[in-house]
Amino acid sequence: MMTKSKPAKGGAGPKEDRHFVTALARGLQVLSAFRSRDRMLGNQELARRCGLPKSTISRLTYTLTREGYLEPATDGQGANGYRLGSAVLALGGAMLAHMDVRTIARPLMQDLADSTQAMVSLGVRDRLSMIYVENCRSESALTLSLDVGSRLPLGNSAMGRAYLAACSPVERDDLFERLRQQDERAWPRLRRGIEQAAADYLEHGCCTSFGEWQKEVNAIAVPLRLEGGPLMVVSCGGPGVNLSPAFLMDKARPRLLTLVRKLQATGGVYGGPLR
Repeated sequence: MMTKSKPAKGGAGPKEDRHFVTALARGLQVLSAFRSRDRMLGNQELARRCGLPKSTISRLTYTLTREGYLEPATDGQGANGYRLGSAVLALGGAMLAHMDVRTIARPLMQDLADSTQAMVSLGVRDRLSMIYVENCRSESALTLSLDVGSRLPLGNSAMGRAYLAACSPVERDDLFERLRQQDERAWPRLRRGIEQAAADYLEHGCCTSFGEWQKEVNAIAVPLRLEGGPLMVVSCGGPGVNLSPAFLMDKARPRLLTLVRKLQATGGVYGGPLR
């Protein structure tokens, strides 16, 4: 069972850290507010998502547009806003190009997706979310309408729970405190689910989320740690009407564990194969 975490003490927050550049952090916060489903966002919606004054957002979007990280956009009904610009694509493309594990994992993930009629995804953490960096789905089955770049919550998705189960105690303590601050009322229930997922990981080798992220979605996930790269997670899941908890645990779980073992034995992330 995962040991209970306490809020980190004595750590300097952004306001106490003289090396922390607040304006830069706010600009990155604006870019992170965009989701894969967003065609455009206006200053008012960005202000709401970021928790910043609209006047601050206006200055940030102006600067980001001048630098190519945002582009002006309209919704076809007269509303104006912004979409992510080509400079963001260049940064993301450079990052993905160096993730050798995606090339190695893709055929293995597709085989698992075909054999389980599920969606199989590879993800990394960004703040309090997990982001898909690779996705494979069966063509003959109904699966989730998510793709590379989609985000899942850290606390109640199988992928996020697997990350929390495998990250270092120091990182876990910090993430627990940030999740608590994000929604103090929901935190006790969220933490119970995370604790149970950690127990599942110790007993079964995977973490689960059965209807806890979305009511109609079931998934299991296994952490993947490769030399020279960040902690990653591989998940297998989809609509609960097709993928029951029993099927995922009895049929998909052994295959998912085998996939992760193969990647750990043969894969690389940054800089080629593992030694």
